[in-house]
Parts: sequence; C-alpha cells; structure tokens
Amino acid sequence: MSDLRALTMARVGLRRTGNSIATRDLLDFQLAHARARDAVHHPFDAMALGNEIEAIGLPRLIYESAARDRTEYLRRPDLGRRLSADSEQYLPFAGGPFDVVFIVGDGLSPQAVQTQAAPLLHLVTSRLDRASWNIAPVIIVQQARVAIGDEIGATVRASLAVMLIGERPGLSASDSMGVYLTWAPQLGRTDAERNCISNIRPDGLSIGAATELLLLLMHAARARCLSGVELKVAVPGRIETSGSY
Repeated sequence: MSDLRALTMARVGLRRTGNSIATRDLLDFQLAHARARDAVHHPFDAMALGNEIEAIGLPRLIYESAARDRTEYLRRPDLGRRLSADSEQYLPFAGGPFDVVFIVGDGLSPQAVQTQAAPLLHLVTSRLDRASWNIAPVIIVQQARVAIGDEIGATVRASLAVMLIGERPGLSASDSMGVYLTWAPQLGRTDAERNCISNIRPDGLSIGAATELLLLLMHAARARCLSGVELKVAVPGRIETSGSY
C-alpha cells in the first residue's frame, strides 16, 4: 500500500484504529479541508495582478461580476456569470473586433490565478504571431465564474475567449488553475461548447505544458471555427482527443 501512496496525492490505504481512522490521518484530512476553505476565501488582489500583466507588455482592464461580495458570490453562482451594471456599461470601450480575448477570474481559488495567470499569459502571448492574432486587452474580473467569459467575449467582439480561473479546491489541491476556451462566445453557451485544461499547479500540470496544450487548442479552434466536444486535436503522445483535459 505504501507503493500506491507514492504514486498519488489521493487518500488511499488510510490507517485505522479499530473502526476509526487513525488520528494522524484524521488530522491531515481536517488540515486539507481547512486549506480548501481558506483558498476559497483568499483575498484577490486584482490591481497587483493587473500590474504584473502590464509588466509583461499586455494592456489590462479590471471589472467585477454582478456578485457584490464573496458571500453573495458563493450563494448566488448565477451572479458570478454576469457582469455588474457598471462593468457592462464600460466594457464596450475595450474596442474590437479581436481574434482572442484573455480573461482572468478569481473563481474559487484566487491564489491560483494570483500566482500563475501572468506567467501563463506571458508564455502564450509570446508564442502567438501578433501579425495574425489581434489580442484584446486582458480582462480581469473579480467574483467571476467561467460563463462570464461568454458575455465578455461577445461584448468585445472576440472570435475566441480564453478564461483563466481558480478551480474549486479539493482535499489534495487548493491551488489549481483552469483554462476554458470558447469559440464564438455568447450568452447561453454550454460546457459542451468549450474546452478545459485543468489542474494547472506546481504539483500538477506545469505552466509550460498547459501553454503547449492551450496553443494547440487555440489554433485548432480557429482553423475549424468551433470548440468543445466537436473539436478534435492530435496531441503528441496521446490519441486524438476532443481537447478537454
């Protein structure tokens, strides 16, 4: 069983004392649960992230969802999928049309995007041909859910929306970032119409590997004018896949 534990962070082969879990494993579980809760409520410094993004040469704009605070965000997921009235009013000034808009949302793990969003954006944008990819200002959104990228992408008239967001913390990972790609974003898009690269974190999928997958998906989506389960891409070392990872 120790060999199996060495291969995964999952809680397998837990020790027992009688009918109960051993004290050490119970305390470890409670610590992981506390870290997951802390990750959800970790403050998101949108301005600091915006400064990092500007430092790598990308213009950025900061907006908010319709959720007024973290409590409302957690209780009303629907509000995190729409822009606030003020943001909706000013977002059209971002211009357009664009080939792609990158959106960064705090999601359910703000620290994940706080530390990983700027490095990933730097790698991805440095690999894109600026002569053929017209990139919108990076949109940073506070109290955001994945689907808010549909409204933003449609508003700025972007062909492709790429959403970087903190993923729901688990008991083995509280610092995971996900990337969601949607072709022709518009209100009402379903999860089946977007692709996801998940588990981007130091102990999971590296930023470098995530960059390679994202670039592959972006070019495939643009070439075929679609995303989601119908987007088939050939990933080196893998069988042909729908592009949801």
